[in-house]
Amino acid sequence: MTWQQRINSALEERRAADAFRVRRVVENGAGRFLTREDRQFCNFSSNDYLGLSQHPAIVRAWQDGAARFGVGSGGSGHVSGYTTAHRALEEALADWLGYPRALLFISGFAANQAVIAALMGKDDRIVADRLSHASLLEAANLSPAQLRRFAHNDAGQLSTLLDKPCAGQQLVVTEGVFSMDGDSAPLRALHDAAKQQNGWLLVDDAHGIGVMGDEGRGSAHQQNVKPELLVVTFGKGFGVSGAAVLCSDPVADYLLQFARHLIYSTSMPPAQAVALSASMAVIRSEEGAERRQRLAEHIHRFRQGLGALPFQSTDSLSAIQPVIVGENSRALALAQALRERGMWVTAIRPPTVPPGTARLRLTLTAAHKAQDIDALLEALHVASQ
Repeated sequence: MTWQQRINSALEERRAADAFRVRRVVENGAGRFLTREDRQFCNFSSNDYLGLSQHPAIVRAWQDGAARFGVGSGGSGHVSGYTTAHRALEEALADWLGYPRALLFISGFAANQAVIAALMGKDDRIVADRLSHASLLEAANLSPAQLRRFAHNDAGQLSTLLDKPCAGQQLVVTEGVFSMDGDSAPLRALHDAAKQQNGWLLVDDAHGIGVMGDEGRGSAHQQNVKPELLVVTFGKGFGVSGAAVLCSDPVADYLLQFARHLIYSTSMPPAQAVALSASMAVIRSEEGAERRQRLAEHIHRFRQGLGALPFQSTDSLSAIQPVIVGENSRALALAQALRERGMWVTAIRPPTVPPGTARLRLTLTAAHKAQDIDALLEALHVASQ
């Protein structure tokens, strides 16, 4: 088989399974509405949960940061790319989330890959929730450590796997809020299981930070758990992009020596760090609390309405509200039906989710209005007939 034959075969398999991914050009991808080809849609596919991506104070902070620092960082943080703006953000994050240190990364994917690659050796074991994000599972598969997966949110099975002999260290990996199901991990039970075997817990709280807990401190804080490694990302609740790893002083120093994604990547633009500091200020303010309350009301309204419709969902109390339909073709057809009614939704299919669980991944935000939720429920009702 030639290179071209291999590529063609893989693409045809995806098309045949109704799993072929396509990007669609839009005028803007965040906010209450988006526009495509001069048509406006109510946006139910954005991870901008608090509606901060277009917040005037945060936009202005980025502009002011660009005027002061320029639009790029100029290099790795180990060379010349670590500015006063980066340091201020790291220190504020560490103080807010109750950790000695925070290290900034260009993305959540890079942060997860960097931590696992730097920490894990051939005698070690990673025990990950089977529904963990692709960045976590890929990093685990690429590392020399043994990878074992436990049934979703099953602390009992996790304990059983951790009890098996291991010559090295053990790392438990999970998400705080799962990106496709929207449900939360039982972090206390998982952390207790890890500690019984002297293991560490890594929590990727991409979908909890800014949205859950006191002042939006996230899933772990809400459950009164302090994992040894906490990854927070800024493309969801913060409305910007990038990520940080929260950890101890020695772990931070270790990652600065051995985390290749950190050492060899150009750091985030300092203007972005300025914008993130402004976003954190909004999240921690009374306005942030009001936005979280509005989002919670939208979630409650949607779940009440969805319960009367013939769709399967999950126990999600987060902004992520999946409507699981099973077959890929049905998910695509339902997404198209909603788009015809002015709702921008996305069909999620394997391999992103397990086979037979194709779904609409609906996301609610504080930018929505109550009438948007009602219109979405009405569109789902009509599409179910």
